[in-house]
Amino acid sequence: MKFSGILILIVFLFTKNSIAQSRYSVSGNAVGANRQQVAVYARLLALPDSALLQGAPFEDGRIVFTGIDHETVALRVSGIGLTDTLIVIRREGRTHIDLGTILLHEHVQALADVTVRGQAPLVRQGTNGTTEVQIAGSILAGSTSARELLERSPGIIFAEGRAGVAGRGEALIFLNGQAISYEQMAAIPVSRITRVEVIPNPSAKYDAEGKAVINIVTKPIVNAGMTGSVTQQYAYTKFAGSELNTLADAQYMHNRLSLQANYALQTGNNREVLHTMRTRPSPTEYLHSDLTTDWQRKMRNYSNFGAGVQFNLKENSYLSLTYKGNLNSQGGSQNSSNALTDVSGSSFYQSRIAKDEERWNHALTLNFHRALDTLGSALFVGSQYARFKTDQHDRIAETSLSGDSTGLRNLLNDVLVRISISSTQFDYTRAFRNGHKLETGAKFSFADNGSGTGFMISTEDGPFLPDPTLSSNFRYREKIPAAYLNYQGSLKDNVQFGAGARGEYTTYTLNTTARGGQNIGDKYFNVFPNVFISKSFANGLQSRISYSSKITRPRYQALNPFVIYQDPFTTIEGNPNMQPEKIHTFETGVQYKQIDVRGGYTYTKDKISGAALRGDSPNSYILKGINLAKEHSLFLTASATFNINWWSTTNTVTISRNKLVDNEYGFEILKPRPQVYAYTNNAFDVNHLFKIQLVAWYLSERSQGLYHDFSRSTVTVGVEKDFFRNTLKIRLTANDIFHKSHVHGKYSVGATNIYYHRTYSTAYFGMSASYRFGRSWKITFNSKSTGETEQNRAR
Repeated sequence: MKFSGILILIVFLFTKNSIAQSRYSVSGNAVGANRQQVAVYARLLALPDSALLQGAPFEDGRIVFTGIDHETVALRVSGIGLTDTLIVIRREGRTHIDLGTILLHEHVQALADVTVRGQAPLVRQGTNGTTEVQIAGSILAGSTSARELLERSPGIIFAEGRAGVAGRGEALIFLNGQAISYEQMAAIPVSRITRVEVIPNPSAKYDAEGKAVINIVTKPIVNAGMTGSVTQQYAYTKFAGSELNTLADAQYMHNRLSLQANYALQTGNNREVLHTMRTRPSPTEYLHSDLTTDWQRKMRNYSNFGAGVQFNLKENSYLSLTYKGNLNSQGGSQNSSNALTDVSGSSFYQSRIAKDEERWNHALTLNFHRALDTLGSALFVGSQYARFKTDQHDRIAETSLSGDSTGLRNLLNDVLVRISISSTQFDYTRAFRNGHKLETGAKFSFADNGSGTGFMISTEDGPFLPDPTLSSNFRYREKIPAAYLNYQGSLKDNVQFGAGARGEYTTYTLNTTARGGQNIGDKYFNVFPNVFISKSFANGLQSRISYSSKITRPRYQALNPFVIYQDPFTTIEGNPNMQPEKIHTFETGVQYKQIDVRGGYTYTKDKISGAALRGDSPNSYILKGINLAKEHSLFLTASATFNINWWSTTNTVTISRNKLVDNEYGFEILKPRPQVYAYTNNAFDVNHLFKIQLVAWYLSERSQGLYHDFSRSTVTVGVEKDFFRNTLKIRLTANDIFHKSHVHGKYSVGATNIYYHRTYSTAYFGMSASYRFGRSWKITFNSKSTGETEQNRAR
């Protein structure tokens, strides 16, 4: 693929002299009767014909419109339960107009028997490349879980259970600006999600960890009184069985006090099957291994829960304390069969692991936020402590057949993991009347990860004896002090910009008794700059270009060389010698109304990956994380959203080309092949009686030079209907109808050819009922995590 011509054309737009008149911007803060900011939808209208120029939702009440070329305009501000406010604005030679505080009043009389219908665009693009997916009022709100909602959203791809952004790679997950785990996503009621923000170029304010950020934003909480929702979901798949998910949340506010709580319970079954074939074709060391591992998980008690209290000190200032936790109690079994053929003959191994695993996660967050003026200047101080506890007691029954010999073994595998994470963060924001903003802050985080594995073996019903080769202790400690500076503003000729840098100093020590023992330590300092520039043209066209530098550190347990046992010849182990990967990303793009085109290049050093490597014995293999030398990645994405009265459609196409380079492990080098990602989301309003949804995506084959990935796809159809004045919503969903969302591929390392195929329980039929009570007016509860990346690395 040749991207150079397209990228040069896009960059050229920045140097083009605009023949349009100079433009200006408008900003203001929308507040309610209690002088606190409220969620609004604002429209900029031309005068005297009232033609719509711009329109967008502003969840925090901070209204900003740029690139205005009309001398006189009208600003119309609307909010739920609030009267519309109309403000006439005259430019009078100014480049920025600050409206200050915009006071919105409550409705004094409700309109009877009036229904307002409309479909906002599903996707909205920001000037810095951020994509906002509007969930509230769209068909994506019919998803049965937050994870499923992300899987159905444009540009978000799940691989190996982790979320990523097309053309970018793995992303961190946030909830209202607070980092959460994948387990905690299960506690988010889909009915409360209003939008998803995909941030491919996070500013220096964010931790340098991760290639992108996915921020889930929930609906506003009541202004006074109580509101909440209860949702019951049921899903059934022939592959795995049934799953039941119950979610409830409630919020209450009186005067300055705000309370909130949520609880979610998942029970039922989940399944995953991995089929792996390993072949060494050499006649002198021939081997063919056909291994199937079937995880039949029994969710005994998957609970997610949280509670919080907030005291509003004065306008836009608060003190909050929040607790989040989850319990994952898992039973079921892990069944494995491995048929081996080598130069000495054939053998067969079979094992059944009775799973008994319990995970407790807890996080306590304390926030203080003080507004310094009405422009958006603020001071934030936050601290968080998180504790992760895992207890695993697996009982393994194993049989083997080699020639005429039969063997029986019983194994005990006890694993204890304890991870503690503490972090404290300080942020200062200074907003200026010309729309510019300065952000600076500091953070200190500390992680302590300790674990122990005890492995015992009994042969032919004999006594259990410790196996020192499979038992070990592990301790990892890490300190990261960091500081950042970020500045955003606008220049003449309708140019907006942002620039910043983040410095992080990392110190760690690692001690393990595995494989004879290792003591590893290191310290390093990195600076991560980022910059973006965008320009608006007279015809509504916008262009942008950006650069960002990031780092991805290995997850804590990926560094732990303890053994996850599959069979006598297959284990999963961590790698204490893994290094963080460093990422440099360049992106440029253009936007015209609801059409967005972007392209970019990413260079990654010490790319984190994984492979099956040969073990100590001739037929053994170890699945472990490794560092590859580097990766070169190019991508080009085009997306468009269209709406008519009864049909809304969003479509995205991404073409990417990845080239992995290795100089250590002996991979067979393949010719890189581009990959195509195509996505379509369609919502049909059938005579205002019910809605039908159709979501589909396709991921083509890809060769990255080392790994070859096969294609996968999914098609989902759903129907939803509202009852009792929209307080009760019933949804029916047929997910992944053709069950084609398997992850499978092949690669060759050393003298071994490897094929793998993962099957998940994604093909199901689901039903959901959600009931809302109370009123929903504005956001009053705030909680910001300070342990963003550390918690994600703990999973």
